[in-house]
Amino acid sequence: MSAFGHIPEIQYEGRRSTNPFAYKFYNAQEKVLGKTMEEHLRIAVSYWHTFTGNGADPFGAGTAIRPWDRFSGMDLAKARVEAAFELFGKLGVPYFCFHDRDIAPEGNTLQETNRNLDEIVALIQEYMKTSRTKLLWNTANMFTHPRFVHGAATTSNADVFAYAAAQVKKALEHAKQLGAENYVFWGGREGYETLLNTDLKLEQDNLARFLHMAVAYAKEIGFTGQFLIEPKPKEPSKHQYDFDAATTIAFLQNYGLKEYFKLNIEANHATLAGHTFEHELRVARLAGMLGSIDANQGDLLLGWDTDEFPTDLYSTTLAMYEILQNNGLGSGGVNFDAKVRRASFEPDDLVIAHIAGIDSFARGLKVAAKLIEDRVLEQVIEDRYASFREGIGLDIVSGKANFHTLEQYALQNKPIVNKSGRQELIKATINQYLLNVE
Repeated sequence: MSAFGHIPEIQYEGRRSTNPFAYKFYNAQEKVLGKTMEEHLRIAVSYWHTFTGNGADPFGAGTAIRPWDRFSGMDLAKARVEAAFELFGKLGVPYFCFHDRDIAPEGNTLQETNRNLDEIVALIQEYMKTSRTKLLWNTANMFTHPRFVHGAATTSNADVFAYAAAQVKKALEHAKQLGAENYVFWGGREGYETLLNTDLKLEQDNLARFLHMAVAYAKEIGFTGQFLIEPKPKEPSKHQYDFDAATTIAFLQNYGLKEYFKLNIEANHATLAGHTFEHELRVARLAGMLGSIDANQGDLLLGWDTDEFPTDLYSTTLAMYEILQNNGLGSGGVNFDAKVRRASFEPDDLVIAHIAGIDSFARGLKVAAKLIEDRVLEQVIEDRYASFREGIGLDIVSGKANFHTLEQYALQNKPIVNKSGRQELIKATINQYLLNVE
């Protein structure tokens, strides 16, 4: 079965190309700040939206036309693997990501489920032998099945906690088998609906116990990939324990887990938390915990997780600015946790959407690099906080000042003169760079 046989391998044709099946900005081997675009971006395709998503939404059935959907059961799982590696090759991407339940169906027992997974992981391993595409990260889906109605590691049912542990144990074994460079924890239902029936401390303590067990098992089997946690504020739980970057970092610090984890920041989750993408990236970066990103965007007119492919160049530029200031993403990457719109139901739309997202981040990379080279934002910030580099300001930041000395200074009644923040000028300057950088 060839799902994308009519589509050529996607090549870079430059910004003036009108070919929908060509990159306009992503030139994989072009060097930016000493590294190739491919090395900077480390692009990954998400298995779930791309190969298992059917276009359904809360108000309507799936619309997607997928050639592999004529199969069922394990035959469907195998057909998806074939289609996946065909698409990876067409796009020329170096990585992919998956949940365990994306790649193989659940059986009637955990034993049967694990056999299904083992069979498909072995098949993926065979495809990887002849493909340049590697596994950026895998994770366990502990939110779809009804057993997780009360959560997984934060459940009120010890039997479910045990099942979740067994599921992650198997997922970590597969991570090692496939050479995953990271492993992600996404607490889809690790939260609460109401405090009226919730032992908040027990749930958070149990979540920490679960993560410590995972760390111990990874060491036991020799899995050396980076552990990542992906913050999300809500959906499906009303309040999730990994609400945003700051909350997640505090949790990890509180439970002695910070040294083992970094964060996988998703743009649309930042929106749901009331933050910008660049805010979440900076909070993680300043804590030394920015590990990877899920690249998408939300629709600000809708209050839910729309997971659109990113096309907002302003957002991708500011995201790449943070990533470059972080000296890259290490073993992480730019995973397109994004889905085509329900009305974009043809297989071609999957290819076009990925091209659009990849080009958007490539453009953001080029503009962010030029902003850094020209020290545009650095100069603005240095000028704005210049008062802390001399006089009483220098005393404050160097630790010499106290309330007595600051009162004495204030009692001199010197005129206080503030300077404009010039936000409009800064944004206009960024627009100039977006339009003019080659």
